[in-house]
Amino acid sequence: MPTASRLPAVPERLAALGLSLRQATEEDESFLRRLYISVRWEELAPTGWPNEHKVAFLEQQFALQTTHYRKFYYDAAFGIVEVDGLPVGRLYLLQTANDLRIVDISFLPDWRGKGLGSDLVRAVFDLGRDAGTRVSINVEVFNPARRLYDRLGFTPVEEKGVYVLMEWRPGP
Repeated sequence: MPTASRLPAVPERLAALGLSLRQATEEDESFLRRLYISVRWEELAPTGWPNEHKVAFLEQQFALQTTHYRKFYYDAAFGIVEVDGLPVGRLYLLQTANDLRIVDISFLPDWRGKGLGSDLVRAVFDLGRDAGTRVSINVEVFNPARRLYDRLGFTPVEEKGVYVLMEWRPGP
């Protein structure tokens, strides 16, 4: 039976830097679109498309992803990561009886590589530990974040196409 999905408590180190988490609202859609485009932009470099075609394609992909998330992860906590009140990323979590799924975690380019993602994932581990469940994430095999998930203790459990399901289990 599903339980209520919730966002983790912000780790002290991040709170001291002005980082906070809040539920996404309809007013966040333009930020989320911009974030999505920033995350996927480099993948389109080999296409040679003009920038306006890349933006149009990625806006379409964002709309499709949003529809998918709302349909299949309707019980998820859709969080906006803010620093000093400015949105810099997103963290989407779905809690079920046996799994705490990181549906999505991403940051704007200027906020990547600063340890924010690592600390937030560790906060999700705390939620999983408290609930007695595993934490899982699907990651594309070519996604550079895969190295981060390996370092944090996720292990691959299943490959499907271009995705790898990874999980972390709390220790004894």
